[in-house]
Amino acid sequence: MKITQVRNATQIIHFAGKSFLIDPLLAKKDAYPGYAGCVRSHIHVPMVELPFDIDTLLAVDAIIVTHTHPDHWDDAAVKLIPKDKLIYVQNERDRALLTSQGFTHLSLLSEHSMFGEIELIKTEGQHGSDAAYADAAVGERMGDACGVVFRHPSEKTLYLIGDTIWVQPVADNLHRYQPGVVIMNTGWAHILKYGPIIFGAEDLIRAHLIVPEAQIVATHMEAINHCLLTRKELLEYARINEIDAFVSAPDDGETIAF
Repeated sequence: MKITQVRNATQIIHFAGKSFLIDPLLAKKDAYPGYAGCVRSHIHVPMVELPFDIDTLLAVDAIIVTHTHPDHWDDAAVKLIPKDKLIYVQNERDRALLTSQGFTHLSLLSEHSMFGEIELIKTEGQHGSDAAYADAAVGERMGDACGVVFRHPSEKTLYLIGDTIWVQPVADNLHRYQPGVVIMNTGWAHILKYGPIIFGAEDLIRAHLIVPEAQIVATHMEAINHCLLTRKELLEYARINEIDAFVSAPDDGETIAF
């Protein structure tokens, strides 16, 4: 298994001989205004350039889009990705959106979805607090966001948790699947009024307590205006809590192997 950090939540995962591009955010640096309704919205995004050219990023077997917020599926991705590329999406709503954008080879993630002999098991999360979802406008904007468990006999189980705060389904999935590698979106992104909508540093400990031997790969940092936690801060938090042997936060362009 190899995990290449691209930028934000965009990664390339090599797993059981196949390659997957995760949540493509493909625009050039500063292409978009900062996201309204979020902290630091005056900062343009993405805040950094891609570390690879587009051809390198698209030389994969399939793409997984955990949800269609613009920092996971942007206008550049819609323009640059071939319309017949195999793309896994979380639900009918996202499939309808990508169909309207001209994509023709779409597959729904589920508890039983497969890519060849690789299991791609859809998991649930919650992209913000209960209070945020109780606000109808904010809850509609947050919508659904999924995770994916990758399983194959030749690999450790990988749990890509996706955009979520710490909720019981995340703990349940860690207990159920006992992953050897966990990818956590730990940028501590904040929306106005309601606070964090993805993991922060303290969630490393929550995951580590359930799967103490798993390696945790931290991503979704230092690229988007509302992400407040840096790699340096996260790694220092892991160090002082003495779990740093189990935590990595790869730089953009860096590949780690398990």
